[in-house]
Amino acid sequence: MGEPVTQFLVNFWNSPVGKIAIVTMDNGRDYKKPNVFSEAALMSLNQAIDQVLAESDVKGLMLTGKPHIFAAGADLTQVPFVTTFEQGYQIGKNGHTIMKRLMDLPFPTLAAYNGVALGGGLEIGLYCNYRTVAKSVPAMGFPECFIGLIPGWGGCTLATKLIGPEKALELIVFNALNQNRMINGPKAYEMGLADRLFDGAEFFDESLQFLVNIIAGKEKVERQAPKTTNLKTVVSKAKAFVDSKVHGAAPAPYRAIELVEGAVKWDIDQGFEEENKALGDLVKSRQCKCSIYAFDLVNRYAKKVKGIPDVKPKPVKKVGIIGAGLMASQLAQVFIYRLGVPVVMKDIKQEFVDKGVAYVRGEFQKMVEKGRMPEARARHLSSLVEGTLSYDDFADCDFVIEAVFERMDIKKQVFAEVEAVVSPECILATNTSSLSVTEMGSDLKHPQRVVGFHFFNPVAVLPLVEVIKTPQTDDQTLATAFDLAKKLKKTGVLVKDAPAFLVNRLLTKMLSDCLTMVDEGADFIQVDEALLALGMPMAPFDLLALVGFPVAYHVCETLNRAFGPERFPVNANFKKLIDAGISSIYVPGSKVKKVNPEVAKLWEKKGDKEFHPDEIRDRVLHNLAREIDLILEEKVVDSSRDVDLAMIMGAGWPFFMGGITMYLDMAGITPKVLQKVFFSF
Repeated sequence: MGEPVTQFLVNFWNSPVGKIAIVTMDNGRDYKKPNVFSEAALMSLNQAIDQVLAESDVKGLMLTGKPHIFAAGADLTQVPFVTTFEQGYQIGKNGHTIMKRLMDLPFPTLAAYNGVALGGGLEIGLYCNYRTVAKSVPAMGFPECFIGLIPGWGGCTLATKLIGPEKALELIVFNALNQNRMINGPKAYEMGLADRLFDGAEFFDESLQFLVNIIAGKEKVERQAPKTTNLKTVVSKAKAFVDSKVHGAAPAPYRAIELVEGAVKWDIDQGFEEENKALGDLVKSRQCKCSIYAFDLVNRYAKKVKGIPDVKPKPVKKVGIIGAGLMASQLAQVFIYRLGVPVVMKDIKQEFVDKGVAYVRGEFQKMVEKGRMPEARARHLSSLVEGTLSYDDFADCDFVIEAVFERMDIKKQVFAEVEAVVSPECILATNTSSLSVTEMGSDLKHPQRVVGFHFFNPVAVLPLVEVIKTPQTDDQTLATAFDLAKKLKKTGVLVKDAPAFLVNRLLTKMLSDCLTMVDEGADFIQVDEALLALGMPMAPFDLLALVGFPVAYHVCETLNRAFGPERFPVNANFKKLIDAGISSIYVPGSKVKKVNPEVAKLWEKKGDKEFHPDEIRDRVLHNLAREIDLILEEKVVDSSRDVDLAMIMGAGWPFFMGGITMYLDMAGITPKVLQKVFFSF
């Protein structure tokens, strides 16, 4: 079953100024299934325009969407089947040709953005003479660069001519590469995308009246000419931003910058032709196909998580957190913010507790200062966090999660202490990054209520939670964990209780290879730059500093014990840095990346091998392919799609790389190393 076809339905209204054509986009489904534009939808638009032109006395046209939805752009389900430049070019040309008929109509046209308008949905409104937008519209934008494309149905050309290159690049490039950020209705009006901003309740009537007034000459729309004198500076800034995000590895945002820059001097037809060529090049690219796959993973596959028991989850009305360090404090803040329930944090010293509570309240205050929350709500949420030195305050908790030091004896001790206080129904969760959840609950009276609930740092940013099931974990505990993840606005992925679970196992494999190559003679900066050139969001040794040297070393020790030194060697030089209290390979705060002199002094090279960047990339990627194959053989997760989803959402693996297994297949690494592929299409 494909996407339902969006129809352009025409009705006529005899207004005081004459006949008005009202064209409504509707795919026959509710707002949960937005309008999208397939080839059949474009044909429906063509027919709708023919129907309007067949009437001799039409004075104006208003285009709008079904309730809550304007349109969500092109139907992406066919993109994976586009394999040639000519096919991509024709997709662009068809869209331009048909939508431009709106622009060529012999009477005033108005697009009434009544709801979500993305990609082609935002573009089609730009062909109209005028635009209105509802205050209630939650999301408008151009996500194309996020998925390996450009706004190729007029977006680059028409947005630039309407609002200028700086604002166009904000919409098309900056927002797309900032986690696909959207704007709302009021912001769209402020940017100049719409001529009027109306309340949702009266939006349709007021938009129609606005068009009538334009036809009658009672309303005049005055627009300031967009600023283009700073074009060179604007373009340079955009290129530098894209470099920092994709490091030259994804062509789409660079192509978008070229199109916006060109649109300043090109006429509309030339702009459209250049967009056609760009689509021809990009739709068939590996980056686009990987991005569409990743987009589908995050937006569809992630919503149908496998392994969730069909039982009713327990209600969670109070949460206990063992620990008050940075990770524990982040957990407390997200539990309070998303669930709105009391949270009690316990630690062994009052100063630790006070610091944790202050962190949580400080985060809510920052949200007030940024305009994301009213002061009254911040005060209420801040009142929900409590610090304690006694487990007695956990007695009425429904869910307790530990975030203490990564030592099995400590974790088993705190679980035993909390079990003596809480009810037998209270779920005990661990945020361990690598230790056995099964062993952690082995001495408890009720091991069936123990589950792994592993977040990633920073908790507020990364949306993954690895939900780790032990052989004893019962169905209700597991169902409650997944329900909590959903309520926390996180994506839960079911993971077997295996050493370091999934994401940390793969990241540790990559980092251990990087450290070994430095031992053999490579330079730290050379290794980082070689892997950044793939388009990774963060260089390996920068990631190491973010994770924390002791945590990374501890995970490596866990994997070394489990799988042996050949796969996961414990690096002696790295241990020396930890013992010396060093926390970064590089000089902190330096504008130019420089290796910390203390690191250089302590690191004893075992060889002087010269590495080519391709050799560095090959070693890391080949070993990742082998490790993923072993992970899938061990049934750590259900499928390669779970590996990809987890790496995208827990490690920031770029969309245009499509998740790690898709990238390894598309780049030819899996066939070379394993003589097979992870996917069969």
